[in-house]
Amino acid sequence: MASYGGDRDRGDRAAGLLGGVPAGGGAPTMGAMSLDVQRILPTPEAEDLLALVRELAREELAPQVEAAEAESRFPGDAYALLGKSGLMSLPFAERWGGGEQPYEVYLQVVEELAAVWPSLAVGVSVHALTATVLDRNGTDEQRETWLPRMLGGEWLGAYCLSEAQAGSDVSGIRTRAVHEDGPDGGAYVVSGTKAWISNGPHADYYVLFARTSEDARSGLSAFLVPSDTPGIGHGAPERKMGLHCDPTSQVMFERTRVPAAQRIGEEGRGMAVALSALDAGRLGIAAVATGIAQAALSLAVSYAGQREQFGQRIGDFQGVQFMLADMAAATGAARAAYLHAARLKDAGKPFGPEASIAKLTASDAAVKVTTDAVQVLGGAGYTADFPAERLFRDAKITQIFEGTNQIQRMVIGRSLLRR
Repeated sequence: MASYGGDRDRGDRAAGLLGGVPAGGGAPTMGAMSLDVQRILPTPEAEDLLALVRELAREELAPQVEAAEAESRFPGDAYALLGKSGLMSLPFAERWGGGEQPYEVYLQVVEELAAVWPSLAVGVSVHALTATVLDRNGTDEQRETWLPRMLGGEWLGAYCLSEAQAGSDVSGIRTRAVHEDGPDGGAYVVSGTKAWISNGPHADYYVLFARTSEDARSGLSAFLVPSDTPGIGHGAPERKMGLHCDPTSQVMFERTRVPAAQRIGEEGRGMAVALSALDAGRLGIAAVATGIAQAALSLAVSYAGQREQFGQRIGDFQGVQFMLADMAAATGAARAAYLHAARLKDAGKPFGPEASIAKLTASDAAVKVTTDAVQVLGGAGYTADFPAERLFRDAKITQIFEGTNQIQRMVIGRSLLRR
């Protein structure tokens, strides 16, 4: 029988090494093993906000995570709590019910949430992506009608872009929206199936991209579709490697009538509308990935500081110290990359290539750091008694969604040659 180096009782061993175990034993909570992150925030208000987020994450969210992830339970109550606390609306204007915080502050909030519950942080990032589409491309009437509900915690959004045959290649979208004349500009009849949709079966509205003509460049249009619109169905949730509390499913539109007043932007400008928000969305995923890496680093440092072999802490061995140092360097580089891009965005400067650099850097760091965290924990890291294996599984998707890292390299390379 293979030996995994773990002479421990389940739960008790984790308690002895990490502390912070819920009453009755079990895996350690993420809030109990965080390393302090030195942050430079633009205002005292932002410092208070981050302190609030850390307290909320530690006291309200962390105790739920392990059980919820094991059951693939949708964290509806957690989203409601974040909405009530104003954390679903941070980077948007007060006029529409937002917190009017700089993007660099919003992203650090996302990172703090991801360090405790990556699934939830991904949902927050996706929701912000949908609201950004309307905020940047909608009319004032549309913003007044929809944004307060999006930003006030009443609604949770989903971003319906991808299809089974249209992932990186958005031009392959086949979902069609056929215009029919009628009062108030008529309506579009939508038919097609979207794939890999986060929040899919639980969203209150969808930002939908559908084909309104066969033109490869200007054939897509964007729509806002409330989930109670007749003709919308959902597939079974995908059985995913990680992010088990981020339900991902197909969303089916079967002759769904969408009033023309719910089109976002002009007909045929769907590609531009999608791209207008994706750079910001990539920064959200970079912040999520950084939070995952930070959680894995904190776990590894805590374990290495208490686990003993050969009469001393394993953290006293230079080989382990070098691993921890490399993990800290990768995590810090990821944070620096997304903050640099966010500060460019806040300054009103172009930030697309920097967003791709941040997403690439942070997601690669998350995969590397979580892999090394499992290694530092040894056999314990390979079990569900410790969060390392869950963080390892959660990290991988950050290299894939919001544009694969191969696509990010293409974006970065092309931008360099255009300069």
